[in-house]
Amino acid sequence: MSYDNENIFAKILRGEMPCHKVYENESTIVFMDIMPVSDGHVLVVPKSPAENIFDLSEEYLKEVIKTTKLLSHAMKKALRPSGLIVKQFNGPDAGQTVFHYHMHIIPVYNGALNTNHGYEMEKPEKLESIAQKIAAEI
Repeated sequence: MSYDNENIFAKILRGEMPCHKVYENESTIVFMDIMPVSDGHVLVVPKSPAENIFDLSEEYLKEVIKTTKLLSHAMKKALRPSGLIVKQFNGPDAGQTVFHYHMHIIPVYNGALNTNHGYEMEKPEKLESIAQKIAAEI
């Protein structure tokens, strides 16, 4: 598979599609997952056209990890989850559904079951409210 410039994350990065942005710097953007596994589920997306970890440069991978750590701390303060899941999928057989590299940060509350992806779209107002809480802690 080769990188598709028309994937949803590429469109978000170009400003062609909306998102509930939590954080942005020169290398990454973080926004709410619209099909969250739990309240506060965010995606850390590099501003580099890479389909998966094999295509992402080490420079951008380092930036994704730095941003993931920053957001994990903010999420812990803002939402007070009992735990956090940080995961990333490479290829359709591994569960990747958007073919632009990204990292998931998923808060866990009181031992709730964890799944790979959410299956229902969340209300935009709720996503925006949670995004603002996390962003306030950065």
